Amino acid sequence: MASAPNPGPSATTAVLASVAALGIWRLLAVTAPHFAAIALMYETETDFGSRLSFALAWGILNFFWITLLRRPALSGALSLTMVVVLVLLSRLKHDVVQMTVNFIDLMMIDRDTVAFLFTIFPNLRWSVILAGLVTLPLMYALWWLDPFRIRRLPAFACKLACLAALVGYSLYHPDEAWRGYYDDGYLSKFFRSGVTAVADFVQYGFMESAAATNERLNVPLVDECHPAGRRPNIIMIHDESSFDIRAAQGIKVPPRYGDHFKSWDGKQRAFLAESNGGPSWFTEYNVLAGLSSRSFGRFAYFVTRIASNRVERGLPLALRRCGYDTMSLYPTHGGFMGARSFQMTTGIERFLDSKDLGAKDVEPDSFFYDKALQLMGQQPPNKPLFTFIYLGANHFPWETRFRPDLLPNWRAPGNVSSIDEYLRRQAMSADQYKAFVAGLKKNFPGEPFLIVRYGDHQPEFAPNLLEPGLDEGALGKKLDAYDPRLYATYYAIDAVNFEPVKSDAVMDMIDGPYLPLVIQEAAGIPLDPSFAEQKAIMLRCKGIFYGCKDGAEARRLNRLLIEAGMIRGL
Repeated sequence: MASAPNPGPSATTAVLASVAALGIWRLLAVTAPHFAAIALMYETETDFGSRLSFALAWGILNFFWITLLRRPALSGALSLTMVVVLVLLSRLKHDVVQMTVNFIDLMMIDRDTVAFLFTIFPNLRWSVILAGLVTLPLMYALWWLDPFRIRRLPAFACKLACLAALVGYSLYHPDEAWRGYYDDGYLSKFFRSGVTAVADFVQYGFMESAAATNERLNVPLVDECHPAGRRPNIIMIHDESSFDIRAAQGIKVPPRYGDHFKSWDGKQRAFLAESNGGPSWFTEYNVLAGLSSRSFGRFAYFVTRIASNRVERGLPLALRRCGYDTMSLYPTHGGFMGARSFQMTTGIERFLDSKDLGAKDVEPDSFFYDKALQLMGQQPPNKPLFTFIYLGANHFPWETRFRPDLLPNWRAPGNVSSIDEYLRRQAMSADQYKAFVAGLKKNFPGEPFLIVRYGDHQPEFAPNLLEPGLDEGALGKKLDAYDPRLYATYYAIDAVNFEPVKSDAVMDMIDGPYLPLVIQEAAGIPLDPSFAEQKAIMLRCKGIFYGCKDGAEARRLNRLLIEAGMIRGL
């Protein structure tokens, strides 16, 4: 009797044999990056939409590398490396400026950015070199271990499919801008911001402006400025994170707390900033260029870097036309957000950053006031000076006590500790400002000075104090809608040996971009045609700039400045 035919190995046995032939290490080289990515997705992404975006972005990266290399193990490792680097950079950026990395960061990489990073993180250069020395041999090992080869055309088709799905989802359900301030969703926000950034750039470029018009500004000649009377020295003071906290209910403040916010005439005036909680450079753009950061839409976060060498209009340039020298004292590295390049574009002749000034870490206001007095003493006689003093002592965090030696007799009013520390720093600022004014009177007897101070934005905790019943999503929507309650700080005008000129531009409440106009009016400086046009807008719109006529007035002024050659390449 014939024996039964041998059925051969089962399917399971065949699979196991294939696995054994390939080797467990080679299979792990292919699968490990994907398992790591899944773990990272659940760790950093918080909802279905962000996880879907993460998965599509992961597919884009993997199929991109497979299209180039054909090796899935190496492609997965390279993709995972890119994602991990993005997460680390996002957390680093959030620690510094409270916002995660988005696609526009990639568009804006320049020499200043790299120099700033290597300056504040001196060991970063060696960390990058060490990472390269470790990574390159590992990548070679993966190249050698990878047993698979995938055809390029199917990989490219899969990449396009993932890209199309991500674009479609991002356009249908765009990520809210305020989510960029959350310390999560790093990969999903980066890729989704790329979709919206490219769409916005195609639609209106970096900056909104009206369509071409036959209107023109008469560009002024250098010697056209003839002010009546003696020109005062002008000092503009950037009062970091300062606002009148009495706008919130239930906050206990020290006696005479509100005096610091009043002007020479006893009035308290409101300043509507265009940022909340962190980005001081939005207001820096407002008060130097005299224009709105909101005109830059999603690119507003990079406004000073974009405007560098492109927006040649502003308060310092207008004052130089009237014979002023211009100087800026800046509390950190000049490469931060392109500050040095931007300020010099708007007319600052002498820019001194923390290194130039000899600052050690965060310095109190008195450090910059003393430096300003010293530098003013070097000014030639009968040559008026514009000085921009950028303070930083009241910057977050307020959980730690800053220089307790400078206000030893301080008594906390009895709020939570962070609020009391905020109030203590405001008290320090007020005392040191009074000492600065006394120094002006002592060192420059008879010299006229116009001093204008402003709060650059509310502190990060202010929205929760002002709207205590709202969750983060509702607060984010109010911030996106530019609710004035969440953006109001103060501006104050003081004078030494000078009587500020009365003007209808010195309103009780102004948008930030009008401050250069207010300063020129209070100083008695004749306005050039661009500021004269902006004053007409100010009076029509009652102190509102970008919000007037849904941005139409701001777009029209931008177009006039473009036609006059003051704005280029935007």
